[in-house]
Amino acid sequence: MPRRACPVFVPLSAPISAPAESTPRDAGFSLLELMVVVVILSILALVVVPRVIDRPDQARAARAKADIAAIASAVNLYRLDNFRYPTTEQGLAALVSRPASDPVPENWAENGYMDRLPVDPWGKPYQYLSPGVHEDFDIFTYGANGVAGGTGADADIGSWALN
Repeated sequence: MPRRACPVFVPLSAPISAPAESTPRDAGFSLLELMVVVVILSILALVVVPRVIDRPDQARAARAKADIAAIASAVNLYRLDNFRYPTTEQGLAALVSRPASDPVPENWAENGYMDRLPVDPWGKPYQYLSPGVHEDFDIFTYGANGVAGGTGADADIGSWALN
């Protein structure tokens, strides 16, 4: 039987064609194309940047709320073990080390209720009141300005707002 040539294979003796010559117009982007891209990016920046700039304040507030929720959980565990909340005088330090002042907790957890007390996102300690103004206890931060009251980033954030 005679051999037939396979249509898939190209014989080695076939000439290899050189790539087509490119014209100078195909060498890069035109100035007009670059200007259109710059204008589009500028418009996007005008829309996106104001929204991104507000995010750090929102992130700090969210972190403060998460910290306050964690501290409130530890205070509730303290109460479960000791049948009372730490006093305002004992403060949040009662969650980390055994209080020495009255009322001394009888069933204080051996390893405490928190490893360490977090500071608020603005570098100040969280405040604690027991009994609280809003609830059985209040845990709060005064916000960015460190003064009671305020709006926006300066607003107080407290455990009463988490519920």
